[in-house]
Amino acid sequence: MEMEKIIKSIYENYAGDLGRGKVADYIPPLAKVSPDKYAISVCTVDGKRYNIGDYTEKFSIQSISKVFTLAMLAPMVGKELWESVGKEPSGSPFNSLVQLEYEKGIPRNPFINAGALVITDKLVERVPDLNDKVLEFVRGLAGDDDIFYNREVAASEYVTGERNKALAHLMKSFGNFKGKVSQVISAYCHHCSIEMSTEQLAKAFLFLANGGVNPLSGEAVVGTRDAKRINAIMLTCGFYDESGDFAYRVGMPGKSGVGGGIVAVIPGKLSIAVWSPELNVHGNSYRGIATLADFTTELGISVF
Repeated sequence: MEMEKIIKSIYENYAGDLGRGKVADYIPPLAKVSPDKYAISVCTVDGKRYNIGDYTEKFSIQSISKVFTLAMLAPMVGKELWESVGKEPSGSPFNSLVQLEYEKGIPRNPFINAGALVITDKLVERVPDLNDKVLEFVRGLAGDDDIFYNREVAASEYVTGERNKALAHLMKSFGNFKGKVSQVISAYCHHCSIEMSTEQLAKAFLFLANGGVNPLSGEAVVGTRDAKRINAIMLTCGFYDESGDFAYRVGMPGKSGVGGGIVAVIPGKLSIAVWSPELNVHGNSYRGIATLADFTTELGISVF
């Protein structure tokens, strides 16, 4: 089949392409991950599955989790959400304090750290036992209960996350953060520490390729409007200050994480997840981006 051939060809082309990036080391447990790990998983909305490489091995999804928490919150809050967080690309590092100060505590978008902290703050306010509910939500999307937090990663992230705490306190000073900083940061570190395989991630993102409805369960996760908006923000903001280049090279809404994962969707067709831990200077998987660029070129479809 064409899809199988394309994925196999891309995998074989990049399998030995190592040494051009660096595994994230500012969260100590992530530094232990072998740089040669590589996996590709594709799920189509009509139920086909394609996998190659280390696709059953779980890794820390990190900022990919920001899409899940946004999808949880959006139906609860509606348009009021966008009074507290913007919809524009940041053009700055994902943890910039300077931009947040300049813009009076309103983060540019939900996928930089400050924006994700606002989302988590609002969820903590509305959802009892949030850590349990986030895990339940993600498991439901993937149709798989074998998904857990990595407590070591969560604890390490909390201890080393002084800049995130600074972002939260700065937003609190502007009145754009209501909860207890330590509680919200703890919840944020937990959802970033979720471990999933590429196969699980690709399945979990199918709802965004299917108008907000999870084709695995038939459940409406978010409305059509929210699905469209989340995809739009992923396209313009999902890769920090490399989002424009990703849209140019790949042409898919997607989200990356410093654990080396990337997930992207083609609405109406499929979701694809790639894992390769070596990161470029922007904090995105360099081999993951190259894989997705070749994927849309060789398959001949993208959102453009």
